[in-house]
Amino acid sequence: MTQADIRLSTQERQQQAVAVVMELVSELSPGEITTTDVARRMGVTQGALFRHFPSKDALWEAVMQHVRRQMLARLQQIRAEQPDPMATLQAMFLAHAEFAALHPGVPRMLFGQMQHSGHGPAKRIAQELLREYRAQLQQVLEQGQQQQVLPATLDCEAAAWLFIGTLQGLVMQSLLAGDTARIRRQAPQLYAIFERGIRCH
Repeated sequence: MTQADIRLSTQERQQQAVAVVMELVSELSPGEITTTDVARRMGVTQGALFRHFPSKDALWEAVMQHVRRQMLARLQQIRAEQPDPMATLQAMFLAHAEFAALHPGVPRMLFGQMQHSGHGPAKRIAQELLREYRAQLQQVLEQGQQQQVLPATLDCEAAAWLFIGTLQGLVMQSLLAGDTARIRRQAPQLYAIFERGIRCH
């Protein structure tokens, strides 16, 4: 460990730990990752890690907050840059696919949290992310209706669920096949099918 490493602030150590977990979930099942694994990858003792996070749950909460901030910030950026609702939907779909391809451990982590029977902070954040994501999608779909590029009869809530479900199916099948490159390859074609469906409703 270098002198620079020793001088890292608590915030920097926390950011480092979050980055390490993001790496580990790309290699291991989230349920298999221990604080010992995280500390070892960081090059610190487990006791040193617990000085920055009082528990494993606190560490996972920080990781989920990081994912939530990243994903929602990207969606907001797309909406700010794309005035056309259909271009916005396509950009959101492809950005989500690209994020999953770059960080294949994140979908595993999100699904893992949603499957937990308890109501811990990390699961709550995962649920909030899904709600906020779906709400943004509905707003864009409703904007499409207002601009008359989408039919007034379209059920925007159902369409938002379909959008998310299509992405989830693509990501999970690609992960199961061990072929994350498939996410990028097939995302444009799947989006085209989705768009044709909501335009012709």
